[in-house]
Amino acid sequence: MEPIHILLVEDNEGDVFLTTEALHESKINNRVSIVKDGWEAMQFLEKKGAYANVSSPDLVLLDVNLPKMNGHEVLMALKANESIRHIPVIMLTTSSSDKDIYLSYKNYVNCYITKPIDAGDFLKVVASIENFWISIVKLPKVLSN
Repeated sequence: MEPIHILLVEDNEGDVFLTTEALHESKINNRVSIVKDGWEAMQFLEKKGAYANVSSPDLVLLDVNLPKMNGHEVLMALKANESIRHIPVIMLTTSSSDKDIYLSYKNYVNCYITKPIDAGDFLKVVASIENFWISIVKLPKVLSN
């Protein structure tokens, strides 16, 4: 099975560590790229600057509360870009605000998950994301014309 490429957009070092640990401990072949702010996420997704030669991710894990460009702004820009809008996006955030949840779905997020505070529960959530989105769901691949 070809590795699944996951883009993790997260500025909290502890959450980056927990998420990458959970993803690497699974039996599913994956590769994780990490960016720390919304602007950098868009550079990565649009393959600009230092990210000109990166491969496109198969799945994006996106925090709402990010510096430079928040998660909602990233989501809107991603979904407005025809060449990358097919990439599934999961909001993985500490926010349980009804406004954040509504805005995310209004802007075509595929899933909204509130991060548990407990580290053990957090690891279980990431493992369930990986199990569902990588083992069960068929992710889109870009077709060449």
